[in-house]
Amino acid sequence: MSLRFYNTLTKTVEDFKEINPGQVGLYMCGPTVYDVAHIGNFRSNLFQDLVKRYLMYRGFKVTHVMNLTDIDDKTIKKSQDLHISLEEVTAKYIKAFMEDVATLNVSKADVYPRATRHIPEMIAIIGRLMEKGFAYVKDNSVYFGIDRFKDYGKLANVAKDRLMIGASVDADEYDKENVQDFVLWKGKKEGEPSWPTPYGDGRPGWHIECSAMSMKYLGETFDIHMGGVDLIFPHHENEIAQSECATGKKFVNYWLHCQHLVVDNQKMSKSLGNFYTLREVLDRGYDPMAIRYLLISTHYRKLLNFTFAGLDNAAQSLKRIQDFIFSVKNQAGEAGETAGITALIDKSEHDFKENMDNDFNISGALGVFFDFIHQVNLRLSDIKAKDRENILAFVGRIDSVIGVIKEQGTDALDREIMEKIDLRNQARKEKNFKAADAIRDELKARGITLVDTPDGTRWKQE
Repeated sequence: MSLRFYNTLTKTVEDFKEINPGQVGLYMCGPTVYDVAHIGNFRSNLFQDLVKRYLMYRGFKVTHVMNLTDIDDKTIKKSQDLHISLEEVTAKYIKAFMEDVATLNVSKADVYPRATRHIPEMIAIIGRLMEKGFAYVKDNSVYFGIDRFKDYGKLANVAKDRLMIGASVDADEYDKENVQDFVLWKGKKEGEPSWPTPYGDGRPGWHIECSAMSMKYLGETFDIHMGGVDLIFPHHENEIAQSECATGKKFVNYWLHCQHLVVDNQKMSKSLGNFYTLREVLDRGYDPMAIRYLLISTHYRKLLNFTFAGLDNAAQSLKRIQDFIFSVKNQAGEAGETAGITALIDKSEHDFKENMDNDFNISGALGVFFDFIHQVNLRLSDIKAKDRENILAFVGRIDSVIGVIKEQGTDALDREIMEKIDLRNQARKEKNFKAADAIRDELKARGITLVDTPDGTRWKQE
């Protein structure tokens, strides 16, 4: 089965065909770095990570670019409100974002371009648009004339002839009902950073930033552009317009958009008291891998309802996986392998892949994985040494996609725990059960569970 997924541009599920055989250019709209990201932001980040990981699992070499919007209306306002430089504001929140994605085990992009470091590329695109008559200067700013691009509205399905056409507007964002000429370059204002151009000093509009950065690193036409559904209009619509008019080429072949996250079936809002940053959820004691699991486990084109009960269930699902790995690793088993286990792995991998190939059906794929765990648990006492190796290798391949399995510790941690186990065993031998229990409780408090088996004491990290 070929990889198929929904393309927002065509409104259909299509077979994926890369531009260059075996290689994929992937662009993801990154954060506007004016505040700490909330859990809704990370839903789209984790969907992008799931897609990237699955493409790599399928054997593609992925070139992944995620921009950092470090100059726009929001970052400038934050700088002014705090009375500190734009660089100080954005550096702080870039650092916070990088820490958060690392906490959630999001694989790193190949490039994290910052808008302020790609001003020449933006000016060059604006120059091409001016030369071709798609842009005009007004009140010291440069605007894109949407009526000059006949395909404007094709991504968001905005019909210009049925909607009110507004005047040119400097705002980075505007309502879908008011289709307006959008700003490419904003004339200089007091208190804002500025750069020189043939059209006067100023700074870029939001939309031109992504076109310049994506094309610089992925080419004038690339494979996949991703983001949340909130970015379809006007941001991605405007990216298409300015890019295709500047180059005369198709901008992106496939557009993938992730639905919103809601909290307790309500839109996340500070006024409702249901607005959470990742850090606030972690402060409640939740495992970041449980958060990751919850945020990837609903199909990307469905609303994700975030609840703490759901997060508890996600933690239980993770525990089931970790307990399974522990059981398999510590199953003795004689040499050799069994045909039944080999066949089960082959079928499970086929079914996992079939679900993911079908518009990234992660819920179906996870169902296959948990059924595999159930089937192996039924035969656990019969598995052989090679079966154990094959099972763990299969679990590793699945985790290369879902990215939720925690390593059982570093070599230093292993040595420390084994020393504790030896001390406990010695205390038990001396019938000093109080000391033995104290060691067990100490490790338990650190998330380490000891399991006494006929073959000795084993440990696992919760």
